[in-house]
Amino acid sequence: MKKMLLLVLAFVMIFAAACSNDSDDASDATVDKDGVVTLKVVFKDEGPSNPVAVKYFANLEKALKEDKDLNVKFELVEMPQGNYAEKLNLLLMSGDIPDLIYFQGGDQQIANQDLLEDLTPYIEKSEYIKDIMLPHNEERIKNYPYLLWIKPLDSKTPVIRKDWFENAASSDALMVDPTVENYHTFFKEVVQNADGGKPSYAVTVAGDIAELDTIFKMAFGLNQTWLEQDGSYINSKVSEQEKAKLTFYNQLYEEGLLDPQYLTKQWDTKEEAFYDGDAAVITGTNGKVIDIYNGKMTQVNGADAELVVLPPAKGEYQGFIATDITKESRGLAISSQSKSKDVAFEVLDYLASPEGQVLDRLGFEGEHFNITDSGTELTEKYYNEWYSRFWEPEAFELEKPLVTPLLSEPAQNSRDLANEFYNPDNSFIIPEEFVSKWDAMENIYKDFSADVITGKRPVSEFDDYVKEWNEAGGAEITEYANETIK
Repeated sequence: MKKMLLLVLAFVMIFAAACSNDSDDASDATVDKDGVVTLKVVFKDEGPSNPVAVKYFANLEKALKEDKDLNVKFELVEMPQGNYAEKLNLLLMSGDIPDLIYFQGGDQQIANQDLLEDLTPYIEKSEYIKDIMLPHNEERIKNYPYLLWIKPLDSKTPVIRKDWFENAASSDALMVDPTVENYHTFFKEVVQNADGGKPSYAVTVAGDIAELDTIFKMAFGLNQTWLEQDGSYINSKVSEQEKAKLTFYNQLYEEGLLDPQYLTKQWDTKEEAFYDGDAAVITGTNGKVIDIYNGKMTQVNGADAELVVLPPAKGEYQGFIATDITKESRGLAISSQSKSKDVAFEVLDYLASPEGQVLDRLGFEGEHFNITDSGTELTEKYYNEWYSRFWEPEAFELEKPLVTPLLSEPAQNSRDLANEFYNPDNSFIIPEEFVSKWDAMENIYKDFSADVITGKRPVSEFDDYVKEWNEAGGAEITEYANETIK
């Protein structure tokens, strides 16, 4: 009861803040006597205790002044350790709403309170952002105009050490014809070839089967969230194809090929298992994340441990799961309560400019890159550590051209594969009146799938699970899906 009262009080405070700020004039913007606008920023892992973040935003302040004559001071918010989405929502519900907000989930309930700015008119008037948006970014902003995240497709791709890959006789067959059967054979051989007990198992994932799905889901015919069947749509999670997929995952688990501790793995312990050699295969977001994995793996285990990117399994379909275009799953938002909304967007637009991209994409000169007579040279520190905080458009041109590639070979391979297998999903934003039911259905699915994979329940109980899923709201939402999907 106490928790509920606090929640109600928090929403009352937000509403009061919204009402009072609506009547404020834009001239109340946080501008000091020297004309400097203070922008409060909350960004995962980029708080004042992070020296790299402090230097990044200090450099950004300087660049904005030099290139745009824009006087901005950034005030970074320190977020407590733990679940970022939950901690951020607690911050926002307290009424302390920064001007620029990075979300990694939990944004919809904030948008539903009219606390996020519609970015559409800003993008239309932008000098740079409108020209660097990728097709999936454009679709997502049309459907949900509060979150911007200009990045390449975020498909996760599986990777393995090159020395272990080449040591398996079945690796060539896997690359030529990556069927589920050939993946299974490859996984078994990699574990059988274990030297000194490494690897302990073929593959690990972080906490649930979402990452395993990026390899296998489409091969089982699960190419979209809603599958067309006999002239209507059913959710893929209650389909016969899902049943077949869970049966295969249970086989991987029973044979010791899937990490027996996968349910308790977090992203950091998953990566640690990979670098330590306990897991042969993990998945990582294509591009820069694979770059960082590759750099750390070769640092720890030598040049022979350079990564090889594996293709998605091939079956009824092939791909790294369908791409959700309903909205960005993460990204930057501007508070509708900010008194400096135009300035906040001007900063975002500057980061899309050629000058802004040099800082955001390349890092700090002399540390992550050097300008030489031959051009712009990236350092090892760039490959091992640096990542773009904001935008990462496909086109990137420099006054002094790059003489070293932006991505290592494995990272570029992962990017190429993600682009090759792009497939938009037919999912939709769940209406607010169905959100609690949808959450309940998701929990039923997670519990059942985990129980089947770990052998606690037989897959023969699939029909019982479907019945429970439909009674929790699945039947109602499926009816809505059939009215919505065109």
